[in-house]
Amino acid sequence: MSETTFEGINLTDSAVNKLKVLLETEQSDLEIRLRLYVEPGGCSGLRYDFFPDEKLEATDRVFPFDGVEVVVDNKSLPYLDGSTLDWEDTVMRQRFVIDNPNAQGTCACGDSFN
Repeated sequence: MSETTFEGINLTDSAVNKLKVLLETEQSDLEIRLRLYVEPGGCSGLRYDFFPDEKLEATDRVFPFDGVEVVVDNKSLPYLDGSTLDWEDTVMRQRFVIDNPNAQGTCACGDSFN
């Protein structure tokens, strides 16, 4: 059986800068990372979610980016591999967006995919 090699995820400079600001505001003596994962839901079948997390599981993959770390669990990594996380800051909205080459389709709002 062959071993799968994962490319990982990428962050734009604007996403790294926003994460630095967000993670610095967390009140904790522990090391805080952004956990990015995929779960069932949304109108397209799967949805992205993320939150600040101080826990690290043995099967997690940690991706460092200029002073911040993003954690992806082993079940979500195949869905997210090669994706880019960006911070969108426009007059209409401010949010993280994911450009995912593995998504075959997305819903109109872009919050879920299949």
